[in-house]
Amino acid sequence: MKGVMRFGKKGKLSPWYIGPYRISKRIVYVAYELELPQYLAAVLPVFNISTLKKCMGDPSLIISTKNIGIKDSLSYEEIPVQILDCQVRKLRTKEVESVKDLWRNQFVEEASWEAEKVMKNRYPRLFESGEVPN
Repeated sequence: MKGVMRFGKKGKLSPWYIGPYRISKRIVYVAYELELPQYLAAVLPVFNISTLKKCMGDPSLIISTKNIGIKDSLSYEEIPVQILDCQVRKLRTKEVESVKDLWRNQFVEEASWEAEKVMKNRYPRLFESGEVPN
């Protein structure tokens, strides 16, 4: 069900649809009343058909929203897996050493350049072997 109310989350990570919920009756040609759970009692149960999405899933595979533990921050820490390359960038008054890091759950194309000094402080295990690619 698509709606304006974001159900406790704001921004890009808020769910566009929640449910599925059973249709209890048809009000008019384009409006339906849904059987909503008690914790959504503040929401009017009548929705326009344009805000609903047809659920074609197997009912045995439906997961209750009560069992899902979502943290308020909705964040996790990325962990670097490997150093792919290193370079020295020359600025006007100093040189900055950078390393290209491959992060967990990302492809090689998504690797990013980070300051070598910062990476050595946060992730010393990446530099233990002493082999930094050139």
